Amino acid sequence: MKPGLPTAMERPHFIGIGGAGMSGIAKILAQRGAKVAGSDSRDSETAQALRAHGATVHIGHAADHLAEDSTCVVVSSAIRADNPELARAAELGIPVVHRSDALAGLMDGLRPIAVAGTHGKTTTTSMLAVSLSALGLDPSYAIGGDLDAPGSNAHHGEGDIFVAEADESDRSFHKYAPQVAIILNAELDHHANYASMDEIHESFETFVGRIVPGGTLVVAHGQEGAAEIARRVAGREGLTVVTYGEEPEADVRITKITPRGLTSEVTVVIDGRMLTFTVSVPGRHYAHNAVAALAAGVALGIPAHNLASALGKYTGVKRRLQLKGEAAGVQVIDSYAHHPTEMTADLEAIRGAAGDSRILVVFQPHLFSRTQELGKEMGQSLSLADASVVLDIYPAREDPIPGVTSEIIIAAARAAGADVTAEHSKEAVADVIAGMAKPGDLVLTMGAGDVTDLGPHILEKLGLARLSS
Repeated sequence: MKPGLPTAMERPHFIGIGGAGMSGIAKILAQRGAKVAGSDSRDSETAQALRAHGATVHIGHAADHLAEDSTCVVVSSAIRADNPELARAAELGIPVVHRSDALAGLMDGLRPIAVAGTHGKTTTTSMLAVSLSALGLDPSYAIGGDLDAPGSNAHHGEGDIFVAEADESDRSFHKYAPQVAIILNAELDHHANYASMDEIHESFETFVGRIVPGGTLVVAHGQEGAAEIARRVAGREGLTVVTYGEEPEADVRITKITPRGLTSEVTVVIDGRMLTFTVSVPGRHYAHNAVAALAAGVALGIPAHNLASALGKYTGVKRRLQLKGEAAGVQVIDSYAHHPTEMTADLEAIRGAAGDSRILVVFQPHLFSRTQELGKEMGQSLSLADASVVLDIYPAREDPIPGVTSEIIIAAARAAGADVTAEHSKEAVADVIAGMAKPGDLVLTMGAGDVTDLGPHILEKLGLARLSS
């Protein structure tokens, strides 16, 4: 076995192995020499990538998929108690491990950077992974999205740095013990697990308490939720707090963000020195993410000017304003945004890059609970688009809530003056957009569900419409 492989992880079985978080852990374990197996509800390019690393991936969930010599069963919070493989594990006495515990085990003996926040975790983690790799430091990393090819969301490196997303949604980020932690922002979300902002603050405060003695917290100065956490932990012994932002009081101060089409040029003052570097994705929020990554790397002893240059190597991550293609003079871009703050930030970023072009959005709400709590705000965000098509709610792990539908969003959007079309059939969306779009328009497929699958279909329909015109 390669160094750093926990004994209990020698023959792990993952239930839901194709998920963004689970697949990354499975890949790293396979790269470290573990005999990895697992199951998922459907086959995917991610599953195929895991097979290429020697993993056994079953399609569908069944008790006999679990080998009797498995050393543990790894689950996420999305796995229901009645899963047949989970029941079989209980019969066989095989330990059940939450994915956060598995990930924490992989960090042992390394210098972890844990990236937390309601928004921006995947982008910031990716920025660090790419830039540290460009510097030849070969970090290990686990990201909640693919950098480019399927299965590129994780890597076992030979270096001593481990970069990981720290997920607050189920409080699993309390398991990690980072040397450097980033808090990008803190807002009320994940309503099934948090009832108030005070609970959110308490949860992030617990996360900060897990930073190792002598470690560093990098925190957004100008974001209300993050700033509140910084106030709560101020003065803790053995903790260095580094703030970043555009405010004059920030320790790492952003002095200028210059949009340049689908990129930005960012100027910061860090340790009294001015640096200017390029961020290859548009929008002020992505510039802030890059500066958070810069501050975290510097906290680990990496020279600021080296890291700033390497951050320019980052060219985006799947589903974070990812250009899917162009047809008939129309660009189709994919956005993972599903919270109103994210939606507003991505729409403002695209508006800044689009000039006089129209922005058309295909939005798929994610989760009934989120729509119930934030549906009106989602509708208000859509008023930033020139026109929107709103799909039915993507349920993910949730059961329907009576009276909670996409109509909450549509009504709020129309009240805000937005041009909104309700569409209950995903299959009809490509035709609807092809009928709406004109050369020069930008189309955003937006949401955390399977709305991302519509991009290629929209491009195909746009191409066919052009041929027939």
